[in-house]
Amino acid sequence: MLTRIKDLTTKLAPRLIEIRRHIHSHPELSGQEYQTAAFVAGVLSSCGLHVQEGVGKTGVTGELLVASEDERLLAIRTDMDALPIQERTDLEYTSRNQGVMHACGHDVHTTVGLGTAMVLSQMTEDLGGKVRFLFQPAEEIAQGASWMVKDGAMADVSAVLGVHVFPSIPAGSIGVRYGALTAAADDLEIIIMGESGHGARPHEAIDAIWIAAQVISALQQAISRTQNPLRPVVLSIGKIGGGRAPNVIADRVQLLGTVRSLHPETRANLPNWIENIVANVCNAYGARYQVNYHQGVPSVQNDYSLTQLLQSAAEDAWSSDRVQVLPEPSLGAEDFSIYLDHAPGSMFRLGVGYADRIINHPLHHPEFEVDESAIITGVVTMAYAAYKYWLV
Repeated sequence: MLTRIKDLTTKLAPRLIEIRRHIHSHPELSGQEYQTAAFVAGVLSSCGLHVQEGVGKTGVTGELLVASEDERLLAIRTDMDALPIQERTDLEYTSRNQGVMHACGHDVHTTVGLGTAMVLSQMTEDLGGKVRFLFQPAEEIAQGASWMVKDGAMADVSAVLGVHVFPSIPAGSIGVRYGALTAAADDLEIIIMGESGHGARPHEAIDAIWIAAQVISALQQAISRTQNPLRPVVLSIGKIGGGRAPNVIADRVQLLGTVRSLHPETRANLPNWIENIVANVCNAYGARYQVNYHQGVPSVQNDYSLTQLLQSAAEDAWSSDRVQVLPEPSLGAEDFSIYLDHAPGSMFRLGVGYADRIINHPLHHPEFEVDESAIITGVVTMAYAAYKYWLV
């Protein structure tokens, strides 16, 4: 069966490269994936899948119906949205949408999803059960998975598999991770409220900018002294707003940031921990404060048996020396975790780096490129894992 999957994928390779380049040159931002969704729906329909559009606003599902007594339903999720980045690759198929780029590999993800559907649609008689393909919008703003779930995309799903490109390992290789794959990502807003005054007489005012600086320093120092170093927390303030004139002491400053963590217990304690530090600093200098902590997506926790399935499929397909068991999680976030509230799942890393290049630019970089041979690796791995799912 593996040989058949490889043969089918190899025959499809030119079409898959064509698909990826089309998607890459026509990127669309989160929630605006109208052309991409229509294109995906067309490809799925041509393969005989039962297609639904407008799932999760601009998402698409395609169901491969198989005559089987096994009631389990396997979902395969890929994402479609691009980033607000101006591409600087000079590729012949570079983005035609000014200021928008597939800098996170979602064009590859979508192509792997379509390729897997194209392959499995030609071997339905050999599949042990149904497969539902989820083409998700708005992963980059961590909203699309929730939209898809709300519209029923995970109804009756028994397990879900996903893929994400990884430029730090070479094309042709696969990375699997047991347990935590990504971090929980939460949003943080801190507002410091002081008293305005003349820049020449700071003692008559309460300087919100200076106090905000103390708050930032206190938070960063406290992480290293009060948080368990074996349970990492990363707090980054990415935006500061405040003040009206260079000679007027600011009475209000807004801090916006992100908080990343891996352990649920640590995450649950972070809102109070942050507020206590902010309160102590502000109280010391006579300022008022407001802390708004919004929980975003949780950590992706890969299911052990499904990760074993992916590792076994990849090793069978490519040999064990091309499969890496990743020793560390990423502190990046992925809303694939939302699906894991409804069914066990696992996401693997697809190597897309060029083996002969000294530098493979990271995700979200304007010069990010992928070795397109990785698409074949991704399709074969996913399709064979899907086939093996009903054998265990």
